[in-house]
Amino acid sequence: MINRIIAFSIENKLLIGLLTLVLTGAGIWSLTKVPIDAVPDITNNQVQVITQAPNLGTEDIEQFVTYPVEVAMANLPGVVEIRSISRFGLSVVTIVFEDGMGTYLPRQLVNEKLAMAREEIPEGFGESFMGPISTGLGEIYQYILKVDPAYQEQYSAMELRSIQDWIVRRQMAMVPGVVEVNAFGGKLKQYEVAVDPDELRAIGLAITDVFEALEQNNQNTGGAYIEKGRLANFIRGEGLARSVSDIENIVVKTVDGIPIHIADIAKVQFGSAVRYGAFTRDGQGEAVGGMILMLKGANSNEVIEAVKKRMGQIQESLPDGVTIEPFLDRSTLIAETTNTVSTNLLEGALIVIFVLVFLLGNWRGGLIVASTIPLSLLFAFILMNVFGVWANLMSLGAIDFGIIVDGAVIIVEGAVFLMVQRLREGQAPNAGNRDEIVFTASSKMMNAAFFGQLIILIVFLPILFLEGVEGKMFQPMALAFMFAMLGAMILCLTYVPMVSALFIRIRKGGGMSWGGRIVAWLEGRYDKALGGALRSSPAVIASALALFAVSVFTFTRMGGEFIPQLDEGDLAFHVILKPGSALSESIEASTRIERILLKNFPEVEHAMTRFGVAEVPTDPMPMDIGDCFVMLKPREEWVSASGKEELIKKMKEKLSIVPGVNYEFTQPIEMRFNELLTGVREDIAVKIYGEDLQVLADKAEEMGRIIATVEGVGDMKVEATTGLPQMTVNYRRDELAQYGLNVKDI
Repeated sequence: MINRIIAFSIENKLLIGLLTLVLTGAGIWSLTKVPIDAVPDITNNQVQVITQAPNLGTEDIEQFVTYPVEVAMANLPGVVEIRSISRFGLSVVTIVFEDGMGTYLPRQLVNEKLAMAREEIPEGFGESFMGPISTGLGEIYQYILKVDPAYQEQYSAMELRSIQDWIVRRQMAMVPGVVEVNAFGGKLKQYEVAVDPDELRAIGLAITDVFEALEQNNQNTGGAYIEKGRLANFIRGEGLARSVSDIENIVVKTVDGIPIHIADIAKVQFGSAVRYGAFTRDGQGEAVGGMILMLKGANSNEVIEAVKKRMGQIQESLPDGVTIEPFLDRSTLIAETTNTVSTNLLEGALIVIFVLVFLLGNWRGGLIVASTIPLSLLFAFILMNVFGVWANLMSLGAIDFGIIVDGAVIIVEGAVFLMVQRLREGQAPNAGNRDEIVFTASSKMMNAAFFGQLIILIVFLPILFLEGVEGKMFQPMALAFMFAMLGAMILCLTYVPMVSALFIRIRKGGGMSWGGRIVAWLEGRYDKALGGALRSSPAVIASALALFAVSVFTFTRMGGEFIPQLDEGDLAFHVILKPGSALSESIEASTRIERILLKNFPEVEHAMTRFGVAEVPTDPMPMDIGDCFVMLKPREEWVSASGKEELIKKMKEKLSIVPGVNYEFTQPIEMRFNELLTGVREDIAVKIYGEDLQVLADKAEEMGRIIATVEGVGDMKVEATTGLPQMTVNYRRDELAQYGLNVKDI
């Protein structure tokens, strides 16, 4: 079979040449279509159920919201894990499914059960909804609304938030591949009715009367239609309050024929909703920004390009003095990563080409072998596009050129050797016998080498059966290598014999090449070494065993990790204040932290901090914990430190002057991955289960003190489960009955 394929390829050079051109064109086209990202997406298959109830305490959220949702989801098929976070006014339940269930079936199952859970949640305790269809790599673009210094007095935090919600978000939501535009920072504009209690008592009104009047006088209505003449006139009543004056003129009650308006008992004004999060920038105080989430499975490069294009269009519609400034752009990391991979591949290819041309002593043969490298890569890109394999640092970095060109090397080397041998025998290779020489060399070599290449492919098969994080991390790597190897095998049976018969030439009368001399010198030394080893086999075996024992001992003393840490280029760290700290305290602390970073470290380009939750709380943080994103300049511009670890150490020293604040350093993508996979943002987490919350807190503190003594621990914290200040109102039901009041009235 192998011999027939080789013979067919040599006899049909034009056909193989055309197929090679088709391969090249299809590979280049696939290269533009293969999804590209910096790292593999290792996020598990999860669905988040989010419930916002701003007026409920943590215990009520846990009992009346989180627990019913968890119970409803517990018996769904394919559920691997259910975990939840209950905070003041917020419940986030994460349901992790098996990876094989896909993306939309789990959401359908959760949506069906969510309808049952809503029946168990008391009225007024929030509306549960599913989080966006995104992953740990979904946060592709983050930006702020920057105000020109000349317009600082013109735009307040409330007005910037309105621009974000009504201009930026609405237009950005229509970009293909964008699943959510999440806003953070600023103040959400709303109408406020500040009721005067003295006026209420004087007129004999209750606060419920005001609520009822506002509710009944702020709605549109509709009817059927009335035939008038030859036309059907449809009826529509407009009753929505559209201004402050509309609200002020709402009638609450009529006393002795005199209407009592809202304006008579209250002051109507613009205000802001209660905030559970904030955003600060570069030590300048509060800012307004947004985060764009990409649809799970979308091509990040294409989505980011579409986002940037739409941002340019949105910029034209923004008011004077306001600009959109990105501070976290995934395409930058993707470009740096792909440039690193491309540079490594190019340098590796050039080294292989140089060595081949030098050692083969035939520049045509060296170029033929080297040409299999790009062709194998293009073949791999075709299959990656067909099977939906993402190109990233892991998958492309696994391709080994030495293994890829192995088959082509032995074919070309065999053909050159036979041609030189025929030349020495007086049978100079010509157009008549060159095909026969190449066929003899190719068939002889490939019959043995083909099965060696097949064994290499088989070795990678077990990686395809990995599951979970390991599977998501290493399966693309194995598939990319196997695709490239398969392409190299096909090229060795078709393309390499064809071009070898067409282009390889041997010079008559030339001396031995430099490569030939080096190989001859190595062969002479190897013959002597081999002879000595065979004569002293006991000593060789003993030395090998001793070396093996030393290597095993050394291996047991070495450190280990799952994969090397990817340098994302930027830093992120958690800002942890005392539990229960007010949002104003958090804003003050983050502003001071940003000023310290910008003042003491020229490497820092920007520093932004996000406290609490955004509008869509996929990242449920309390108001006393924030994420500080530190955008760094290129490494060649650093002056304070030579490496990232040294820079982090110096940052901790400078930031230690801020009282009552702890820090945990990480990276933006790494932080998000950790949180989605395990529910915590740190590299290692220990969870303790039990019934008594106080006992759990004591044991956690004890465990934290032990962990802090372990060598290599950089940052350690114990999650706060107590210490949140709250005011509890206990009702005396006997006195409620005495005054004829209900709990709801109070």
